[in-house]
Amino acid sequence: MIKRYTCQNGVRIVLENIPTVRSVAIGIWIGTGSRNENDQNNGISHFLEHMFFKGTETRTAKEIAESFDSIGGQVNAFTSKEYTCYYAKVLDEHANFALDVLADMFFHSTFDEGELKKEKSVVYEEIKMYEDTPDDIVHDLLSKASYENHPLGYPILGTEKTLTTFNGDMLRQYMNDTYTPENVVVSVAGNIDEKFISEVEKYFGKYSTKHEKQELRKPTFHSNTITRKKDTEQAHLCMGFNGLQIGDKDIYNLIVLNNILGGSMSSRLFQEVREQRGLAYSVFSYHSSYKDNGMLTVYGGTGSNQLDLLFETIKDTLDKLKQEGITAKELKNSKEQMKGSLMLSLESTNSRMSRNGKNELLLKKHKSLDEIISEINEVNEQSVNEMTNRIFTDHYSVALISPSEELPKKLSN
Repeated sequence: MIKRYTCQNGVRIVLENIPTVRSVAIGIWIGTGSRNENDQNNGISHFLEHMFFKGTETRTAKEIAESFDSIGGQVNAFTSKEYTCYYAKVLDEHANFALDVLADMFFHSTFDEGELKKEKSVVYEEIKMYEDTPDDIVHDLLSKASYENHPLGYPILGTEKTLTTFNGDMLRQYMNDTYTPENVVVSVAGNIDEKFISEVEKYFGKYSTKHEKQELRKPTFHSNTITRKKDTEQAHLCMGFNGLQIGDKDIYNLIVLNNILGGSMSSRLFQEVREQRGLAYSVFSYHSSYKDNGMLTVYGGTGSNQLDLLFETIKDTLDKLKQEGITAKELKNSKEQMKGSLMLSLESTNSRMSRNGKNELLLKKHKSLDEIISEINEVNEQSVNEMTNRIFTDHYSVALISPSEELPKKLSN
């Protein structure tokens, strides 16, 4: 059973008691990410996430790390395009201690200038490491091609140029503007009862900030092509198609479609590109949903001499899917795969904490397991085939990283 509570200041708390486990996962979710940035401060959400671990008024960076090591717990954080999360997983007996440390990081980080300088070097290295993984970077290029100068096209890590400008005052101002009470969800899952809600409220239920409400600019999906020449062994190709936003009524039709296309080892892309033709080791598709937009991405990596054939094979696979539709067997297998993944995820307190946190932050509602299963069961061949024709149009974007930078012939014509 999920318990929801809203503090007087607007902070939302969602708690799920799972008495069959001995762990507790606590996540602080903030509805801000690279989408809330501009070209002057791109990367600040991610850098702020790093700085939360670099010392508070009462704990050094080492003491924060030791706090969780000493109780056999885990602590981490991540930043996405639309939200940031700081989380910990500990034994149930240490839940109050973990909450205290996370709250200390949230409210009392000092953003010491010496730590700022060191962490900038760390993030510089993270950016360089990312640059050395073309199969990751090509997805950022695709976002840039699809959303152009909209913040959804910004890299989450930011750039070396923007990183040099960050200082303590900028971080504090950004927190004041975006880490507002109504923009924060504390999600808790594990062997913990609802009395813990009062403990969370003690820390998060009274603070306030002075800010102007930020209005998000709705993105437009563009049909663009971006290429980058890089000394790589493979050519890395991404194709992006306009998708669905979070909470769209047809989202399960799209999830089923993606599973059939490139979401598993039995998918059409995997079987055709890798198993039948041996063109790629890695080929897959996935869908990203945002508050008011979405994108379905197809990725494949191959030798540059086989790029034409890879592109043709992907296009032929999409065309065949549109012309012939899915099979009854594909539909059944995909739905069962979705149900299985859902059930297996419920065995992890981290997964439940994440699921509840994201649902509360982005949708402000929580569907029961029975409701989700019912919606999956309602997906049929006709609804998926209609989604196929809706998504896979000629209005798509392309990103390519390769040693030659030459586009596939059919694309360049």
